[in-house]
Parts: sequence; C-alpha cells; structure tokens
Amino acid sequence: MIKFPKDFLWGAATSAPQTEGAALADGKSPSTWDKWFEMEPELFFDQVGPNDTSNVYYQYKEDVALMKKMDMNSYRTSIAWTRLLPDGKTLNPKAVEFYRNYFQEMLDNGVEPIINLFHFDMPWWLMEKGGWEARESVDHFAFYAKTAFEQFGDLIKTWATFNEPLVHIECGYMGDAHWPKVRDFKRAIQVGYHTMLAHAKAVEAYRTNPHNDGKIGIILNLSPVYAKSEEPADQEARHKADLIYIRSFVDTVALGYFPEELIEMLRESDLLPTTIAGDRAIFENNIVDYVGVNYYQPLRVQAPENPVFPAQSPGAWARGYNWPEKRINPHRGWEIFPEGIYTIAMRMKNDYGNMPWFISENGMGVEGEEQFMDENGIIQDDYRIEFLEEHLEYLAKAIEEGSNCFGYHMWTFSDCWSWLNAYKNRYGYYRINRDDHYRRSDKASSYWMKNVINQHGFTRGERTDDEKK
Repeated sequence: MIKFPKDFLWGAATSAPQTEGAALADGKSPSTWDKWFEMEPELFFDQVGPNDTSNVYYQYKEDVALMKKMDMNSYRTSIAWTRLLPDGKTLNPKAVEFYRNYFQEMLDNGVEPIINLFHFDMPWWLMEKGGWEARESVDHFAFYAKTAFEQFGDLIKTWATFNEPLVHIECGYMGDAHWPKVRDFKRAIQVGYHTMLAHAKAVEAYRTNPHNDGKIGIILNLSPVYAKSEEPADQEARHKADLIYIRSFVDTVALGYFPEELIEMLRESDLLPTTIAGDRAIFENNIVDYVGVNYYQPLRVQAPENPVFPAQSPGAWARGYNWPEKRINPHRGWEIFPEGIYTIAMRMKNDYGNMPWFISENGMGVEGEEQFMDENGIIQDDYRIEFLEEHLEYLAKAIEEGSNCFGYHMWTFSDCWSWLNAYKNRYGYYRINRDDHYRRSDKASSYWMKNVINQHGFTRGERTDDEKK
C-alpha cells in the first residue's frame, strides 16, 4: 500500500474569480477579466464570463458540506481584491461578512482554509494606472494584503501571496491569453519584478504584525526542465530555461535573491528592470515559510537554432522540444508525466534546504466529460483516478526519501470557470451543472479520494464498491 503521513493535508484548490460569481454584486468592482469580457465576449468559450461561474458566493455552504462528505481537511481558494477593497482604499463590509462566513463554515466542518491573495484578478482601477508595470502597484498590493491579514487573520493561519506569478507575466505580456495582451519581453520582466517585490512586501506586512501567528508562502507553477539530449548545447538550454522559469521565482522567495547568472543574462540584452535602492533588502528579509507547487507537466527544451541577441524572448536561450515518446491528455493537449512531481519534490529537498512545501495544484482537465456519466448521473472518471494514482505514487516515494511535503491539493474541487476556456475543460471532484441552478453532482474520483484520505494511502488499481457506484 502506498502510504502518506497521518497529518497530511488532503484537499483541493480553486480561486475567487473562478468560482464566486457575483462579479459586480454587493460593491465589488471590476477586475481585468470583468472588463475584458464586457469588451470582447466572443473570445471566451461559449461566451461564458466571470459573472457566470460556480455561484459560490451564494452556494458556499453546499460546497463545504461536500468537502465534509469527502473528509477533506483543507481547501485553498483566494480573496478577490476587487471585492474586499473595491477602490483599493475603502473596506467593503459585505465582502468581510461573506469571507468570514465562508471561512468559518469551513472551520466548523473540519476544513482548514488556505487563502491566497492574488489569482490573476488585477483590479481594473489599477490596470488603468499600468497594472503590475506601475511601481505603485507594489504598495497597493501590500496595503491590500495588510487589510486581509487584519480582517481574517484570526481565522486563517496559512496564507499565500500569489498564485502562479509566471502566468500573468507570460500570458499577459508575452502573449494574448491574459489582459493586456501585449508582447514585450522587457515590459514582461518589469511586471515580473514588481510582482515579486509586491510578494515580498506582503510577507513583510504579515511579519510586522505581532498578531499574525500563522505562516505565509507563495504558489508557484514549477515545470521541471528536461533537455533533448546530453549534448552540451541542449544541456546549456536546459540550464538557462531553469534559471528563467524556476530559479527566478524559487531562489527569490526561498533564498532571498535573484540568481546572479540570470541578472547577467538580462543585463547583456538590456532587459534589466527598473529598481530602487533598498529593494534587495526587502527580498532578503522576507523569505517564505513554505512554497506551494502547482505541477501539471514538464518543460522539454533543446538548443536554439539561430538565437538572436539582444534577446526578444526566452527563445534566445532555449526552444521547446517535442519528445516523441510523451503521453498526452488528448482533451487538454498537455503531457502526462508523473515522474516530474518526484523531480520537483527532490529539488525542493536538495536545493532549497528541504523547506516545507506542498502540491497546491495537480489535476486533469477533460472536455465533454458528460460522455462518461452513468445511469445514476455520476461521472465515472477512471482516467482522473489513474492520473492521481500515478502522481501520488511518485509523491509518496519522494516523501519516503525525505522531501518535506505536507499536503496534496487537486485542481479542483468542483468544476470551475477557467478564464478564456470558461467551462470547456472539467477538472473537479464534483460536476457543476450551470443550466440546473449550478447543481453539484458526484464524480467517482470523489469517492476514491475519500478512501485515500481515510486510509492515509491507497493500493494501485484497487477500487471499493463505493468507488464503483
């Protein structure tokens, strides 16, 4: 039997903008997603926008009851900055009431809330000032974080500052999957710098309040980098990609500094961000208590063919490699490589002082999941159970070998709205039927995970009668 520690955190993860709905209700101001949907609804799958998500603002008690049904002991979601401080300055009492009730409901049912502050949902009022490109965004975020700690610190003992900062940097400033849809490497690096400085300032705000008695970290999407070959050029590409996509974040939050080699790479291409004297001390003095790791797939690279300098993108140092032997989730187009979770786990042990960390996201999105519904209305998602088994087996191996992992959260609890993809791909333990008052219904994976939680582990391929319902 594959075993896990008895105090292990078992749960799921999601975010405020992807689940709450009520996008402009009770004083909430618009985020970039609300405004973007208003301007270009045709870009969103089935034209489903952020107001039409999982209705958690009104149905959170139903979800918490399902968490209890599964015997989950923890759950990560986020606070909407635009709900708590609609203009960035004024506290919204309706938001305070909602979040306190939501968090208390979890606590009353044995579920620890792990709360993140920013999940891609930039307030529109701040985007109009330049968003993360503007230095003032750092202080605005620190004030928001301080406010959240003051309002909910008695209930919340585990905080995160950002979810996947790489994504809003890369998708918004080197692509068109997030607003503002620009492609400018130098601007992207400035956005990244201000994001990480905002993170450090939020950690500082937490630590300087003596009433805060929990822990604070960050959620990073970490894709272990594998080279096409052992050839020196491919290995150099792997090394440079690792600096850009992993060490730029993990070194900064866990060790307190950006890698000098990365700084030199950026300097050579005139890509260094604008900084202010004293910034370095902020990073050095505010390392995290833990790191949350979102793992979905690896990054495979090879040497660039004809690199152009000064660099206009990370492609100057490494380009993607399509490994011919890879397994693919045909619905999402992502590689399935469970060994990667072990690679990351041992990296946290060996390169970062074995600091505490947990799997804050891992999961499998499937389009058209209703095709797997049985006569009782239950989604028979054996593919998801097999995905979980494979990844958890590698995670258990890493824990047995000493990696300091304290939990596993699947993405996600109940199907949620996923940005431009809306409800195209379903990830949840529970199905959301938006056309039937957002009715929640079971998937087989919820029964399977309940048994894992209660047994502190599982046997590969074994299914109980409950799981076969």
